[in-house]
Amino acid sequence: MNSAGYTAGDRLPWLACFLLLLSACKSYDKQRDELPDNKYKGTIRVSADESFKPIIDEHIKIYESQHSGASIRVEYKPEADCLRDLPNDSVRMVIATRPASEEEKEYISDSLKKNLRSMTVANDAIAVIVHPSSPDSLFTMQELREILTGKFKKNLIPVFDGVKATSTVRFIIDSVLRGDSLTPKAMAARSSEGVIDYVSKNPNVIGFIGISWIGNPEDTAQMSFLKKVRMAALESSDKPGAYVKAYQANIYLKRYPMVRDLVYILKENYRGLGTAFANFMSGETGQIIFRRAYLVPTKKKFGIRPVKLKE
Repeated sequence: MNSAGYTAGDRLPWLACFLLLLSACKSYDKQRDELPDNKYKGTIRVSADESFKPIIDEHIKIYESQHSGASIRVEYKPEADCLRDLPNDSVRMVIATRPASEEEKEYISDSLKKNLRSMTVANDAIAVIVHPSSPDSLFTMQELREILTGKFKKNLIPVFDGVKATSTVRFIIDSVLRGDSLTPKAMAARSSEGVIDYVSKNPNVIGFIGISWIGNPEDTAQMSFLKKVRMAALESSDKPGAYVKAYQANIYLKRYPMVRDLVYILKENYRGLGTAFANFMSGETGQIIFRRAYLVPTKKKFGIRPVKLKE
């Protein structure tokens, strides 16, 4: 017996337990590889607001180019349809303009035993577009409300990427009309690109789309859209009588009056591909992608340089 009062035989059970626990421990890499998906491999489904398609496509393209074993399959829908996908166990992430509500969090926790995590990763804006020949390209918010309710002095018909269930329509109803009803003359295109095409062919309409469709002067497709339509300017939020367009600096400084969030809602209980893609969007590379697309990143601070868009 030693001075502590223990014999070698007394230590054997503890030693056996220690060795058993040690053998049960796995390296981080081995545990990660046993998950159904992780940062480097696997497939997940994402439901994303259609108005964010150009910028989300860019994020997925860059992420998959850096992680060849990963596949992010995105389906673009009206925002309300994306949010209805939250209870769908096969959809790992939703990208919308608002975070998950407390009711949604509780429902998913109770029904799927999963936690919802949300983060705002960028700000964008709703751009107003008109026909190139339109004499009206400067609007106050009061004039926009009159157009949207059918009370404007001129017959300008609003057109959206759908008249129900889209984030653009929800923003207009909640943040611009604030209780007033949208005119029954409002029209719906099948997509944001459809809005651009319809406005380009009809001088008596006014379109509302996400700025990520026409706000990047380095994107040849978006510049081709701006040859078909004009971006209107709205009265500045901080300087009455001054008019500003939905440019990056004006979004950043909140001068432009129709700014909204780009939010991911993640439904994942382990550090899988969904977590990795969420971290990518909120990390330095993803935030640079937002900045270069002339949206405003919210998780990293970058300088904003002035730019003049061609019209």
